[in-house]
Amino acid sequence: MIQVAQWYPKVGEVSVEYSYSVRNLLLAMASTTSQSSTPNPPTRVLVTGGAGFIGGNFIHSLLTESEAQVANLDLLTYAGNRATLAGIEDNPRYRFAQGDIADPELVERLLDDFHPDAIVNFAAESHVDRSIDGPKAFIDTNIVGSYNLLDRALSFWRSLDPARQARFRFLHVSTDEVYGSLGDQGAFTEQTPYAPSSPYSASKAASDHLVQAWHHTYGLPTLTTNCSNNYGPYQYPEKLIPLVILNALAGQPLPIYGNGGNVRDWLFVQDHCRAIWHVLQHGSPGQMYNVGGNSERTNLEVVDTLCALLDELLPNSRHLPHAQLKTFVTDRPGHDWRYAINASKLRDELGWQPRETFESGLRRTVQWYLDHLDWCETVRAGSYTGQRLGLRHGAS
Repeated sequence: MIQVAQWYPKVGEVSVEYSYSVRNLLLAMASTTSQSSTPNPPTRVLVTGGAGFIGGNFIHSLLTESEAQVANLDLLTYAGNRATLAGIEDNPRYRFAQGDIADPELVERLLDDFHPDAIVNFAAESHVDRSIDGPKAFIDTNIVGSYNLLDRALSFWRSLDPARQARFRFLHVSTDEVYGSLGDQGAFTEQTPYAPSSPYSASKAASDHLVQAWHHTYGLPTLTTNCSNNYGPYQYPEKLIPLVILNALAGQPLPIYGNGGNVRDWLFVQDHCRAIWHVLQHGSPGQMYNVGGNSERTNLEVVDTLCALLDELLPNSRHLPHAQLKTFVTDRPGHDWRYAINASKLRDELGWQPRETFESGLRRTVQWYLDHLDWCETVRAGSYTGQRLGLRHGAS
């Protein structure tokens, strides 16, 4: 028998929406094909930060490629927007709650009500420039919020019977920026010592250490993924790729920090989501897995590639060639020179590799933004209009 539970708001500040019928649930499950090679993939996944860029893509992916039920806890800060999930809010396998991962009573109630067999933590402040302007929010969410989530997850896990304890996983999504900066050679491995250099990366490094401590001290079955720079649909327009696309469309300057020589490894967000789902099913508790796209590019190369794509896709643009809009600006304080990911552990031990090249993923990304300008206008309204960030040097 399928037990159908409805999730009702019990905390005044929390907005919760969820209802479904047994018939609709069965129809949804019958129409969805699981991509898992394991007999028992997670069936109830609590996603935190699921209205943001990577978390939103992950939820879209789960509802398309698995049979899992998904609960999404998001505070809906400037970078979290329900417009990202507008097409799935009526899905009978999806439920949403607005709230903070740093709220222990809320997190405890959601765990008790939804009873997940996996938690995937995307909830984070993640923009380096904003961490330079105001680091406190990064401490509050990335460190204090992660602690609270781990603390409540541990209590919930201990309440489970042995079989469900064995199935439960807590996956923490992190970044390659915790490793610091590289020179012209080499790549980060899971053994690379942490050396964060911005308030953002320092806060993420702290949360990674907490996750490891909760596994080694208390036995919580955790997993950590450290990814390279993501790009793709639904990315907030303060980040390089969507900012360049939208500025180019408006004929505005395309800002390039310093001389444009800083190098990043670029990972298409949907490849990242597939990697997270793969690690969640096949990863060994307590382990860390680097996730990369095998696509190192300088920032200048990224902007040049975007300009060429826009020239091709918009032959009637008033701003051709778009490369004429490139503008070199003052570099970011403490700007890391190079990041590069060695993802061989994920490839060799778990059998995952990215599907997209940088060229194919970037073409898909540009076309998505051209087709979804209404989404861009919605998420930018009243909060961010392309202004330069990261020059306030720690102002609160």
